[in-house]
Amino acid sequence: MREHRFETSLTLKLPLEDVFHFFADAGNLERITPDRLSFRILSPRPIVMRKGALIDYRLSLMGIPFDWRTEITRWDPPFQFVDSQLKGPYRSWVHTHSFMEHKGSTTIRDEVVYSLPLYPLGELALPLVRRQVAAIFRFRELAIHSFFHKEEHP
Repeated sequence: MREHRFETSLTLKLPLEDVFHFFADAGNLERITPDRLSFRILSPRPIVMRKGALIDYRLSLMGIPFDWRTEITRWDPPFQFVDSQLKGPYRSWVHTHSFMEHKGSTTIRDEVVYSLPLYPLGELALPLVRRQVAAIFRFRELAIHSFFHKEEHP
C-alpha cells in the first residue's frame, strides 16, 4: 500500500474562532463541496463534533454513488481536527485540518494522506485522483472565500 499526500493552505483576514466555528459545523461540508459530487450528509443533525464522532455521507464520483463514513479521530478546537475514513472509496484517507492565527488573520491548512484501493492496480488511477482531489480543494477555497465575503458584506 502506497501513501499519497495532498496539502494546501488558505489565509482569511478573520479571527481564528470565526473560521474554526465554520469548520466545526459539519453541515458546512455541503456548502464547500462541488455540486457535481452530489455530496449529502446522511447523519442526523446537528452533529456534535468531538473525538469519536461518526459522520455518514453519500456522494458520487464519475456518476457512481457510494457511501462514506468518517470518524473524528482528533478534536483540538480551535487549532486542529482530524477526520479518518472508516468506509469509502479509498483504502485509507486521513484529513488533518489545522488553523493558525497571526496578526488577525487565520491560515487554514489541509493535509490529506491517502492510499488507493486495489494496490498496485489502483495506482494506475493516481493521476486522475490527484487532479480530482486538487479540483475539490480549489472549489472549497472559492466557496470558503464566498461564504465569508457574504458574511462580511450582507
